[in-house]
Amino acid sequence: MNILSQLGIVYALLGAAVAVLFAGCGSAIGVGIAGQAASGVVTEDPSKFAKVLIIQLLPGTQGLYGLLVGFITLSKIGILGGGAADVSVSTGLLILAACLPIGIVGLLSGIAQGKTAAAAIGIVAKKPEQFGKAMLFPAMVETYAILALLVSFLAVNGIQV
Repeated sequence: MNILSQLGIVYALLGAAVAVLFAGCGSAIGVGIAGQAASGVVTEDPSKFAKVLIIQLLPGTQGLYGLLVGFITLSKIGILGGGAADVSVSTGLLILAACLPIGIVGLLSGIAQGKTAAAAIGIVAKKPEQFGKAMLFPAMVETYAILALLVSFLAVNGIQV
């Protein structure tokens, strides 16, 4: 491997890291925000545990999406397949760019979904029979994480290594 192919691998690995780290941080923050609200509700009424737990888990999906793109990227460049491919600098940069949508949208939507989930948990606290409607608000934020996952997935898979 020459120095340029090593730099290509570094860019590709950076892309995988961006996808996993940013989306994972968004999920961790979002689940934490929702968990604070859920804890307050369960303190007052433990029977609402299952409903608020389901809502709290919703922001966790962004981290899973980032992890999926990270695994696909590592597989694409041969890290998971037994030997690193010879990745040019331009290909490494393309892979990095392909990982950005889920990394950035995962970070921002995970946080936004956590805030929305906390508000939905407030609905369940006051009117548990409105659980289905409450779930729709954080689910709307999920739409954008899914779109970013789709773009990153298609982009990474479309790059020839």
